[in-house]
Amino acid sequence: IRNQRKGRGSIFTANTRLNKAPAKFRTLDYAERNGYLRGIVKEIIHDPGRGAPLAKVTFKDPYKFKQHTETFIANEGMYTGQFVYAGKNAALTVGNILPLSSMPEGTVISNVEEKIGDRGTLARTSGNYITIIGHNPDEGKTRIKLPSGAKKVVHSRSRGMIGIV
Repeated sequence: IRNQRKGRGSIFTANTRLNKAPAKFRTLDYAERNGYLRGIVKEIIHDPGRGAPLAKVTFKDPYKFKQHTETFIANEGMYTGQFVYAGKNAALTVGNILPLSSMPEGTVISNVEEKIGDRGTLARTSGNYITIIGHNPDEGKTRIKLPSGAKKVVHSRSRGMIGIV
């Protein structure tokens, strides 16, 4: 009702034109499903409109002679010049992106895909993380514990980034 809003000022809208880039994983491709790719962290930038910093990571294209720059949410312990590996055979170090099936139980991860290939939706804000509780290799599912404490079952092929935001 207009009368009740009088004197309250204008309705707040977030200033999204200042945002740097959407923070997402690489598009899931053959190279990431079967091996791994190496990227290098070019810079870590502040994004107005979010608490966590962003990392600009450059990957070589596995098919063409060119480079792609992706924007990830930077995890604690990431630095410029760091090598970041994305794929099934990547090592278990902070900043690497692996499918949940390649991670042992108890691993602390962030920016996890809810559905395969959605490029990361869960545990993306500062200080949040997801813990892997268990794997079910027969069904291809993984149980995870969300920041809220709720437990969820997601597909084992969905990806996550190792570390805390």
